Amino acid sequence: MRGVALKALFTALAFRRVEKERVDWDRNILIFSTAVTVGLVALYVYGKTTSRW
Repeated sequence: MRGVALKALFTALAFRRVEKERVDWDRNILIFSTAVTVGLVALYVYGKTTSRW
């Protein structure tokens, strides 16, 4: 899990340096979907630990 987070971070940083003019939609969607997935997992774990679900 830690490797995936680091890969996403380095991808985001490389995106800002390499391509200033052209937007790479695949990379943006990958970063956004990874963030949403991590957020949903965090909410699930929070819900399970606090006995809300």
